Amino acid sequence: MAEEEEDDYLGDLSRFLPPQPSLPPKHSSKKVSNKPPILPTSNKKPKTLNWQEQRKLKREKQQKVEDQLTLANIESAIPQSNIGFKMLKQMGYTPGKALGKEGSGICEPVGIEIRRGRGGLGREDPETERLKREEKRVVRERVNEKELMEEFGSRRKEEWWRKRVVRSFWKGKGVLDQLEGKELVEEEKEGDEKEGDGEEEEEKVITEEDLKDVLIKLRDEFRYCLFCGYQYESVEALNSNCPGIDEDDH
Repeated sequence: MAEEEEDDYLGDLSRFLPPQPSLPPKHSSKKVSNKPPILPTSNKKPKTLNWQEQRKLKREKQQKVEDQLTLANIESAIPQSNIGFKMLKQMGYTPGKALGKEGSGICEPVGIEIRRGRGGLGREDPETERLKREEKRVVRERVNEKELMEEFGSRRKEEWWRKRVVRSFWKGKGVLDQLEGKELVEEEKEGDEKEGDGEEEEEKVITEEDLKDVLIKLRDEFRYCLFCGYQYESVEALNSNCPGIDEDDH
């Protein structure tokens, strides 16, 4: 019991501390400003135009004003005090009617087009001509690209067809040799003799005529269709069951 009381005595030290007065709440030392925040300004200086650009801009503004005045003067009718109007009246012109004999001419004056470029009559604006040249160049490139693609496609198609003919020829030639009872050993001997001679034989070019000759021989002599892969019992069975002599017929 004495030990428990000693522990309680040492644990509760707040009883021996004097009461401390309550302090007022601390306020922030920073003062709140009602002024709007200052935004960062750019250090870049406005671009100044050189004398050539200033002169060009001034000339464009002056031309624009002149064009507006010209168009406004064109829309207004010619006064009767004009010397040209007086000359027309002396030649029989009546205001509001067409020019020419019996009023067969035009009633309205010929329209004008204000041109500021240095090109002669019939010449378009340089920027318009440049755009047209660019458009023609793009069209020409597209046409050339299309022609190249067509040429490439036809060349690949021709190459594929040639390989197909060669493959079918050698396949039919092998079947024909088997049906005729030819031995492949004899071909190998012939090949050895050619190698012994040392003469280079040019590679034979297989054509569609060569393939057709092999196919006809298989059908006429052995009633065999290469693309059906079958030897028929009779010519009548071959003609009635085989769709045709070519591979496309199958």
